[in-house]
Amino acid sequence: MTNPVYRTILLFDIEQYGSRDDVEQAYLRRVLYDVVDGTLSAAGVDETDRLRADRGDSVMELIDTRVSVPTLVKALLADAPARLHNKNRLLAKSARMRLRIVLASGYVAVDELGGWVGSDLNHAVRLLNSDPLREALKRRGDDSVLCVSEAVYQGVVRHGPLGVRPEDFRALTVPTKEGPTVAWVHGVPEVQEPAEEQADAEDRAGSPAAVAPTTRIGGDQYGMTGGTLNGGMRFDFGGPGRDAQR
Repeated sequence: MTNPVYRTILLFDIEQYGSRDDVEQAYLRRVLYDVVDGTLSAAGVDETDRLRADRGDSVMELIDTRVSVPTLVKALLADAPARLHNKNRLLAKSARMRLRIVLASGYVAVDELGGWVGSDLNHAVRLLNSDPLREALKRRGDDSVLCVSEAVYQGVVRHGPLGVRPEDFRALTVPTKEGPTVAWVHGVPEVQEPAEEQADAEDRAGSPAAVAPTTRIGGDQYGMTGGTLNGGMRFDFGGPGRDAQR
């Protein structure tokens, strides 16, 4: 197994892929490749800066840290939806493709069988396959939804680089095997609670038991290519956020 290296992790998954027949699946895979390749090209990602793994209904990309993450976020917000819309507008509604997209970061190693190994990758995949993100796509009027990890949000999105509006993202609590974790989803409106339930929630405010625990992934900086993982990624359970530490 190679030493773990720090990479930007980009995942795409086709909604309801298993409900399509073989001909439709083959077509959707070609469309998926077109969207992914076109988006990465628009973000200035060279072929030598990326490594792809194909999972049938999904594609995983490991992207070198030389690639600008703000530029990649902007391409995922603008270019990817435009390319997907351009493909879908010529198709019947039942044949259109909808995508869940996750952008994360972390350490990943490649084993002797060519497989990818790493808890940060596992975390990103769990975000991709989570029920909250599936529900977010259902509530979207568009054909795709973008979710970024807490580290990418804190390190890039919240600073509002040109073309990225932090206020268009909202926190999403995702249950995982390690406990609930926070991610950020783009362009999905808040669910309005019924007035009675909202009043009950306000009555419970301030109670320690009413505050859902979250997991903060320690560190939001992009490391140097070729770095190794020593001791594992640190998880700060219930600790103060980055801003609170300043």
